[in-house]
Formats: sequence, C-alpha cells, structure tokens
Amino acid sequence: MTKNKKRTSKIKEQDNPWLERVVQVRRVTKVVKGGKKLSFRAILVIGDEKGQVGVGIGKASDVIGAVKKAVADAKKQIISIPITKFQSIPHPIHGIYGAAKVIIKPSAQGSGVIAGGSVRTVLELAGIKNILAKQLGSSNPLNNARAALNALSNVKTFHTIAEERNISLETLYSKL
Repeated sequence: MTKNKKRTSKIKEQDNPWLERVVQVRRVTKVVKGGKKLSFRAILVIGDEKGQVGVGIGKASDVIGAVKKAVADAKKQIISIPITKFQSIPHPIHGIYGAAKVIIKPSAQGSGVIAGGSVRTVLELAGIKNILAKQLGSSNPLNNARAALNALSNVKTFHTIAEERNISLETLYSKL
C-alpha cells in the first residue's frame, strides 16, 4: 500500500503544470480594540513557462495560509501571452497599474531576461527568454507585477490584428 501512495503523490506533482514563485511576504498589522492584530500578506506569481502567467495576493494569520490564498487568487487571474519562436513578444508594449509603469520590449536572441524585481519574475514564469523591461514610477512589487500583467495582456499577433480589422493576413502583410 505504501508503494501506491508514493506513486499517486508523484503523479499529482507531475499533473500540476504551474510553477510558483513568492515575490514578497510581509507582516502587516490591523489596529483593533484590544491592540494590534498581526497577519501576513503574500504576493505570488504562477506560470507554466508556456505563455500563461498570473499574479495573486493572499492574507492570513500564518505564512502558509497566505501563500495558499495567493495561489488560489493567482489562478483566477491567469492570462495567455503570444510568444514568438525566439521566446520573446511580437512588439514593444507599455503597462500601467496605479503609479507603476512598465515598458517591455522584445530583445535579440540570446540576450536573456533583462528586467528587475517582480517584473522579472512575471516574465520568467511566462516563459519569455529574450526580453528587455524597465520599471518606472512606483517601486511597489505588487503594482509592478500587475503593470507587467497589464502590458502582457495587451500583446497582439499579426493574426489577431487581421481578425480585428476583418482583413486577410496577406493583405495586412502587403500594407506593411
């Protein structure tokens, strides 16, 4: 029986395609009548390194509970990103969330992920290998991660643009 349990646990680990990375765990307090109530806030990024990524936040009285809540929240906010054959994005894009602004540009093959903070984590877990990113404005890791998600959700391919304009892909290329 113990052999079967080991096999099922290995299968369950393989079935889960999501990679999780904790961006920040912070101790937060709430002032109540009796004093201060302590809790933890976890910011987490999940992705499958194949073009899907999400950012979640969770609060609980212990770190493990906060991380579990953050995973559940991140799974609700997953977006799909078109990735080129060079493991980059098709075009430069800007993203804004609150005071955080992020500029993301495709980069030459072999250049790697040139980004900092939580934006780097989002891009790596999305499966993007050659990219250049810059955070402007805020240094808040949650807002920067959500600004990166905002930018990546606006990335479009030639095929989607041709569909939006109701023209064929050949016509779109001939206009270039």
